[in-house]
Amino acid sequence: MTRSVVFDFDGTLAIGHGPVLAYAKAVAPSAGEAFVSRVEEALRAFDAGSPMYRDGYHIVGELAAQDGVSSWTMQQAYQASREILGTAKAPVEAPDEVVPLLEGLSQHAHVHLATNAPRVGVERVLDSWGVYHCFDQLHFNVGKPDGLYPILRQLLKNGPVLAVGDIIEFDLQPAFDLGADTALVGVTTAGANADVTMRGATLTDLRGELCAWVSQSPTLTPPHSPSQPAPSPKGISHA
Repeated sequence: MTRSVVFDFDGTLAIGHGPVLAYAKAVAPSAGEAFVSRVEEALRAFDAGSPMYRDGYHIVGELAAQDGVSSWTMQQAYQASREILGTAKAPVEAPDEVVPLLEGLSQHAHVHLATNAPRVGVERVLDSWGVYHCFDQLHFNVGKPDGLYPILRQLLKNGPVLAVGDIIEFDLQPAFDLGADTALVGVTTAGANADVTMRGATLTDLRGELCAWVSQSPTLTPPHSPSQPAPSPKGISHA
């Protein structure tokens, strides 16, 4: 039996508003007056607990729609912002102690990344943090929530699965439906009524619970050995 942990990226592993603001700045030339300032104001309200939006990307999308920005323009702006992900123009923060956390989890479980984002920029960020080798598989352009179901179903054939994310309807609902465990992180955690397995403001707050979850039973496949060079991800899925 092999346990699996499936992480979301934006808002879960990658925190901070740098990428969202880069997106907003790319949209701004096609939007109304003071677009970036309006996004920043909405982000402050979101951080303070406002339930109006799912996350920062939802904020940009909704405000842009109100300004009549076309979907094509939004797609181009999003792609442009992802191409600079992890640079000074779109800085990304990692949770404290993310390296020992992911390395520890990878000793006892298969670790997956499942994101709706494209591949561009994400691998660069993971590599810069020194955690790229911790992932058994990276899944891009997943199309959550629907696209997460087949990933979880496949992993559940091998053992228990824990889905980790910051948006319940995208990152965790498929896990609820399939009987997998769930971990909710982010600013919406405190006010969320969902019956999740564990919750915390960031992954750092969940380190003990995550490590305990992966250690509940041994796996049949050999864990990554710290005495040998860690493998690169076993496969890249663009499903």
